[in-house]
Amino acid sequence: MDRLVSPKVTKEIVNKYGFRFSKSLGQNFLIDENILYKIIDGAEVNKEDMVIEVGPGIGTLTQALAEEANKVIAIEIDKNLLPILSETLGDKDNVEIVNEDVLKLNLHKLIEEKCEGKPVKVIANLPYYVTTPIIMKFLEEKVPVKNIVVMIQKEVADRMQAKPRSKDYGSLSVAVQYYCEPHIITKVPRSVFIPQPNVESTVIRLTVRDEPKVKVKDEKLLFAVVRAAFGKRRKTLLNALTNSGLGVDKEIIKKVLEESGIEGNRRGETLTIEEFAKLSDILYDYK
Repeated sequence: MDRLVSPKVTKEIVNKYGFRFSKSLGQNFLIDENILYKIIDGAEVNKEDMVIEVGPGIGTLTQALAEEANKVIAIEIDKNLLPILSETLGDKDNVEIVNEDVLKLNLHKLIEEKCEGKPVKVIANLPYYVTTPIIMKFLEEKVPVKNIVVMIQKEVADRMQAKPRSKDYGSLSVAVQYYCEPHIITKVPRSVFIPQPNVESTVIRLTVRDEPKVKVKDEKLLFAVVRAAFGKRRKTLLNALTNSGLGVDKEIIKKVLEESGIEGNRRGETLTIEEFAKLSDILYDYK
């Protein structure tokens, strides 16, 4: 099969099957070989690797991954793409297509059955509307993943790697950095897709930590505190945590802040992950 990354071949395949791009599924196909290999190089794919690709589209990235990896499991939700994938990947015996919604999949079972239970690398050009739910599913369910290399909306990538006291820093920054070490690989212009999306993209690598960045007594409580702190960014911590649904009155919040050495007039965007961990651990003892 000819290289799909060619704009000419991509258009021919799409026209041959009368494929209609779905806006609701966020379908944009990559047509730039340079970006393609930046994704693969960024994930450091080798012949030992088991790779899960989410949303293979017509198989552009999948083709290249199959040449570099041990095995590729491509999860595609759109049934209309299955006949195309059958043709474009028909000569790749180390590729398996799974026609499912990744958000509904038992990923641990999938890896156990199809990847011999080995840790995997996740590589994808993710639909923008489900970027965060897909990434957080892999992280929160503690799926055995070495790294996640994804092409996502630039603004989301900026938030994932943002530091405290920056405008992009928020609950997503804390959640991703709790589990991973983020690293921007490259920025991606709109012109390298068919059809062109309305936003700029970024390829980001999330290297999954062996252990979370901080150790806490209650992970769920940590993220509840983080969400509360960022729920209303203009509010001070004292007011944000008091009126947040944490179920703790203002006097307790005052005591927790005092014991943690964190001033109540600070805002959530100024706190490090370590400070959020300290807050949640002290709060845990009061609940």
